[in-house]
Amino acid sequence: MTQPNDNAPEGEAPEQATENKSDLASAARKTAGRGVWMGTAVGIGSAAIVAALLYANKKRG
Repeated sequence: MTQPNDNAPEGEAPEQATENKSDLASAARKTAGRGVWMGTAVGIGSAAIVAALLYANKKRG
C-alpha cells in the first residue's frame, strides 16, 4: 500500500476545482448554443407553416 504524502502542496485541490468549473461552464455554453439554434429552427418552421396555411386559405379571383 502507499502511504499518504504529507509534503504535498496544498494549492493543488482548488486548482482542480477551478478546472472542473471551467469545463462545466464551457459545456453549458455549448449546450445553450444548441438550444438557441434549435429554438430558431422551430420558430422559422412554425412561421413557414403559418404562412403556408394563410396562403392556402386565401380566396382566389
